Amino acid sequence: MDACFRTRPLHHVRNAQARRAVPWPAALDAILSPADVAAAHAEISTWPDYAPTPLRSLELLATSIGVEAVAYKDEASRFGLGSFKALGGAYAVACLLQRELTIRLGRDITLAEVRSGTLADEIAKITVCTATDGNHGRSVAWGAQMFGCPCVIYIHAEVSAGRKVAMEAFGARVVRIDGNYDESVRAIDRDANRSGWYVVSDTSYEGYVELPRTVVAGYTVLMEEIAAVESAPWTHVFVQGGVGGLASAVCGHLWQRFGAQRPRMIVVEPAFAACLFESARAGAIRAVDVTQESLMAGLSCGEVSPISWEILRECVDYFLAIDEALVAPCMQMLAGAEASSEKIVAGESGVAGLAGLLAAVERSEVRAALDLRADSRVLLIGSEGATDPDIYAELVGQRPDAVASA
Repeated sequence: MDACFRTRPLHHVRNAQARRAVPWPAALDAILSPADVAAAHAEISTWPDYAPTPLRSLELLATSIGVEAVAYKDEASRFGLGSFKALGGAYAVACLLQRELTIRLGRDITLAEVRSGTLADEIAKITVCTATDGNHGRSVAWGAQMFGCPCVIYIHAEVSAGRKVAMEAFGARVVRIDGNYDESVRAIDRDANRSGWYVVSDTSYEGYVELPRTVVAGYTVLMEEIAAVESAPWTHVFVQGGVGGLASAVCGHLWQRFGAQRPRMIVVEPAFAACLFESARAGAIRAVDVTQESLMAGLSCGEVSPISWEILRECVDYFLAIDEALVAPCMQMLAGAEASSEKIVAGESGVAGLAGLLAAVERSEVRAALDLRADSRVLLIGSEGATDPDIYAELVGQRPDAVASA
């Protein structure tokens, strides 16, 4: 294993508010209910080209770190967008259109009608917008194209040119602003109010919770897919941080499914943008000032989504903040078939959970704190593939298509 997993900094904090050995609280249904999960799966599974993404066994890695099993939910092929985000933003666009058309037409509109094209003229009058580090905006732009509405995307100064082009390929108008991700969120909210656009954000804030709830429900589709192919319980899950949307979907679904026997839940963030880590340490939501953007672009967020924190503060056992130097070795490990018998294309944000696991097992005190043992069964969420092929090639030394074809 690369020496960086032993030598680079790893920060960990136990969440003192986590509740273990208790069932899913009914009060959290207001954020993510079993009915929300079922509705998202029922809709998204009808979309063209829907197919469950693979759950890959990292059997070589499991043996090398001394655990029973490590599984990696590989989102690289999701709807051709390369990321789990395809499940959330596009689904929220559909639900927004359903809501607005119901209001405008004075009758209940179904999601099937939104998909059908029969309301194209009305849909074309509704402009959706969002701020993004890349993947969420791509999902919103794709959903807008699929359902037929205009789309405006705000990106911040450090979003790569490749990710900008990918959003424009779906017909979105992409506007680059100065500043970081959190400033782009505030800018799109201000300009949407002026222009009559509808914000489809994956982060919540005061007065804006409905669509972020829908986004989180969309993300749970990947967990429904895991449940359909793997019945054995997980002992640990390592999941990416960011604003908390994916983590709340993953951890919330596992808590609903396993109740008091839920696995240990560990959220992993870049040290440059560890807003969830700092919130856990403080015992309340804390923002961090992102002065240096993380290589893990999709996780370079300084402000927590409050609705996601409602779930995470109750069930995440530990938060980890990892060093940037861990990213490339993890991507190379998966690409080189060092973790399993097959080569896996994983993007920068997609390997955060893997990096957290490998750094944790190299430190006896962290391994003991997380209770990682010989019979542990670990779930990782490979949240993205090569969403910017040029950055991937620079970090891995091979083009993603060459890795995939091998």
